[in-house]
Amino acid sequence: MTRIAFIGLGNMGGGMAANQVKAGHEVLAFDLSDTALERAVSAGCKAAQSAAVAVKDADAVITMLPAGQHVRSVYANEILPNARPGTLLVDCSTIDVESARAVAKDATAQGFRFADAPVSGGAAGAEAGTLAFMVGCVEADFAAIETVIAPMARATIRAGDFGAGQAAKICNNMVLGATMIATCEAFALAEKLGLDAERFFEIASKSSGQSWSLTSYCPWPGPVPAAPSNRDYEGGFATAMMLKDLKLAQEAAAKAGAATPLGAQAEGLYALFDRLGGGAKDFSAILELFRGNAPA
Repeated sequence: MTRIAFIGLGNMGGGMAANQVKAGHEVLAFDLSDTALERAVSAGCKAAQSAAVAVKDADAVITMLPAGQHVRSVYANEILPNARPGTLLVDCSTIDVESARAVAKDATAQGFRFADAPVSGGAAGAEAGTLAFMVGCVEADFAAIETVIAPMARATIRAGDFGAGQAAKICNNMVLGATMIATCEAFALAEKLGLDAERFFEIASKSSGQSWSLTSYCPWPGPVPAAPSNRDYEGGFATAMMLKDLKLAQEAAAKAGAATPLGAQAEGLYALFDRLGGGAKDFSAILELFRGNAPA
C-alpha cells in the first residue's frame, strides 16, 4: 500500500483522491473547506489537520490547487519543509508556467522528485478515473509518476521538462474554449434558421464540423446525455475556470510573443459571460449568450 497525501479536494481533487482510495492506497487528505474534507472522508480518505501533517510520512504528494500563488505558498510553507526528501511531488493544478518551474526548482534543490501534471477531462473524468494527464518532469522520474497517477488516468503523457505540462494544458484549453464557442454559435444559428438541433448534431457529428466539443460535450441538451447541458449546465467545468485558463494562455502568449487572436476573442467572450452571471455554470452554457438568454 502506498501512502498518498492529497491536498486540495474541490470538484476535481475530491474525485481524484477517491480513486486513489479505490486503488487500495492510504490517502491522507487536507482541504481548507470542512465540507470538501468530509466528502473525502466519506470516500475513504483519512482527514489530516493540515497539509504539513498530511505530507509528513507520505510516499507521494498530489496537489490540486486553484492558482499559481496557492501552489507556491503551499509548497514553500507546508510541503517542502515537512515531506521526506525523495518524496514524489505531483502538482495537478492548472497554473502559469513560471510558477510551475519555480516550484520545481525549489523542490529538486531540496532533494524531491517533482512533476507539474495538469489534467483534462473535467469533474466527470475525475470521478470516473479517466483524466488525461500532461506531465512536465525529469524523464527518469516519469515511470514513477505514471504509476502514482494511474488510478486517476486514462492517459498520461510526458510533455517535456518542468513547465511543459502547464504549457500543454493552456494550449489545449485554448483550443477547447474556442471550439466550444464555434459549436455554440453554430447551434444558435441553426436554431434561427429553423434547423432542428438533433438533425444538425447528426449531420455535423459525421461531417467536417465534428469536434470533441460537439460529440463528447454537446452544448445543446439531448444529443449527448452525459454532457452538462442536460443538467442545466451544472457539475462540469465552470466558465470561471475556463476563463482562468484562457487568461493564462494569453499571458503566456504575450510573454512569448505569440499571436493568438482567436484565443483572445474567446477570453473576451467568456469574460462577458462571467460578468453576466454565468461564471458558476459549465463553460458550454455560453450557448445561452448566443441565443440571447441571460444566465439563470
